[in-house]
Amino acid sequence: MLFQILLFLAFSVFTKHFLSKLQNLPPSPFPTLPIIGHLYLLKTKKPLHQTLSNLSNKYGPIVFLNFGSRPVLLISSPSLAEEYLTKHDVVFANRPRMLARKHLGYNYTSLSWAPYGDHWRNLRKIASLEILSSHRVQTLSDIRSHEVHSLIRRLLSQKDQPVDMKALFFELTLNVMMRMIAGKHEVEEGRKIREIVTETFLLGGVTIMEDYLPFLWWVGNRGKEKRLILVQEKRDGFMQSLIEEHRRMGSSEGEE
Repeated sequence: MLFQILLFLAFSVFTKHFLSKLQNLPPSPFPTLPIIGHLYLLKTKKPLHQTLSNLSNKYGPIVFLNFGSRPVLLISSPSLAEEYLTKHDVVFANRPRMLARKHLGYNYTSLSWAPYGDHWRNLRKIASLEILSSHRVQTLSDIRSHEVHSLIRRLLSQKDQPVDMKALFFELTLNVMMRMIAGKHEVEEGRKIREIVTETFLLGGVTIMEDYLPFLWWVGNRGKEKRLILVQEKRDGFMQSLIEEHRRMGSSEGEE
């Protein structure tokens, strides 16, 4: 029985290897194992970027990998990367569908994670006109200037103490965002949005093996998915409270 399993695995490995050559794919590390593909290459003590750099040095500027069920194209040449992002940008415009993007991106409908198409182009147009246009940026310059000056005054008051600049710049960004969205920022609101944004970034960057090995959904406890859903509910609740407050302010001003 064991011999038959080993024979089947060997046959699968060599079949996939020769099929990749017939399909004229870029160079690929051998072997491509059944089910996990090249994920075994990532099981090292080195950081991920160093592992991928070593693969590029060995196999060339374009490397084809299989991370479980997901095909991956590794580009390490600046000129090739420019070509892919300019001449072939539409081909590579779509984002892979992953669990974090599903729950944090409203089922792949947000600007960051929506598939390329009419919906994404419409979102980009709205962002360009209503948020990122030169007129809008200039209109909101007083908010940014005020928050930067507040940060400088805070640093001057703590000139003899060590400071965490990363945390301060993060807080500065959130304060500017809150002023732009709600017209103000309060201590409690700042604490809530800081927690939500921090947790969103942490969960958004976590590797979920089920994204690469779908069969694990049948045996996993889905703990990470529950955390993603909880964070999204917290974020929705916070944003809804800001919307309701904005509506109340608009109603009170109308009555006056």
